Amino acid sequence: MNHLEQLVSEWLQFNGYFVRTSVLVGRRAKGGYDGELDVVALNHATGHALHVECSLDALSYERREPRFAAKFERGRRHIGDVFPASLLTSPLDQVALLHFGSSARGKIGGARIVSGKDFVQEILNGLRGTSSAKSAVPTVYPLIRTLQLAQEVSPKAQPRARLIPAQDEQPVEA
Repeated sequence: MNHLEQLVSEWLQFNGYFVRTSVLVGRRAKGGYDGELDVVALNHATGHALHVECSLDALSYERREPRFAAKFERGRRHIGDVFPASLLTSPLDQVALLHFGSSARGKIGGARIVSGKDFVQEILNGLRGTSSAKSAVPTVYPLIRTLQLAQEVSPKAQPRARLIPAQDEQPVEA
């Protein structure tokens, strides 16, 4: 699982979804599988079922289109193998989360596009007002907790103390 899949998993769990990652689907009679679904999630309270394919590639959209079309078709075909049909009360929502991509493009492979930047902004917006000790993100979500810490830091501020001394500084001996 890459860091983007881990971040998606954490964010969905943090928001009340039951999540499965790297799900092998379509067991073949002679061995192997049709493929893998990066992240599938279900929110029992809302009935929202979600299939997210994460990509760190920088391919053209023309090269991405057939690959994502196959991934999302596989997700639609096999989602009933992941979650019981009785729990799937709404159509499967599918998202291509593209680290190098634009949400403005709209769709790829029949699924919504969310850019990596938009996704991180969604998390940061969702974490606003959670900087106190009473509302700290639980330790089981280390990536989201890191983003919570990062949102409290001014990007232009200089640290008062450094873990790695600057080249012109000499470490203080104990």
